[in-house]
Amino acid sequence: MPDRFRLAAATAALCLAAALPAAAQTVPDAGFSAGDVLVRVRAIGVIPEDSSSSISAIGGNVSVTATPAPELDLSYFMTDHLSFELIAASTRHEIAAENTALGHVDVGSTYILPPTLTAQYHFLPHGMIDPYLGLGVTVAFWYDTNPAGGAVTKLGLGTTAGPAIDAGVDVHLTGRWYANFDIKQIFLPVTARIDSGAIIAKTDLNPLVIGAGIGYRF
Repeated sequence: MPDRFRLAAATAALCLAAALPAAAQTVPDAGFSAGDVLVRVRAIGVIPEDSSSSISAIGGNVSVTATPAPELDLSYFMTDHLSFELIAASTRHEIAAENTALGHVDVGSTYILPPTLTAQYHFLPHGMIDPYLGLGVTVAFWYDTNPAGGAVTKLGLGTTAGPAIDAGVDVHLTGRWYANFDIKQIFLPVTARIDSGAIIAKTDLNPLVIGAGIGYRF
């Protein structure tokens, strides 16, 4: 597991530990129950890791920019403690090759649509503060992919899938409204074919997704 995810998760755990007295309080009509639907809107930051990358022919490693984006997600509670969350977001990224035989090479840009489905266990679904952990899968679709030009005239990215782990907390505000903080670590191997396969670049993109937002329970 990447060190940055461990650091973020540890910070979230410390915040939750400090709030445990409030979290233990049961508030009428504030918690989650089987059959509930929770809709959230979050602002997220997508931070690629670009680890274990390799580029044929010219060597070097792959670099992908981080980016912010809005996100919409939907959670359905199968039981008081178990929910399934589906997120929808799309982000644009610039791709480059670093430390190659040609130096820095701008490869191109692309959008990614990575729907992620996670099963989440809620520890205190009837409390003021409800921390949860999740495990799921992400399928990444690339679209509107454009080569940078110059030495790069064609760029193709293959659809890929990988596991995702999740940690977060919902905080009851008032009525049916909740604040939310969420961290996801997604593990995505990505292969890029440059100039019709003349150069093949592979990387473990493994984006860290950090989000904060607000939700409404139906």
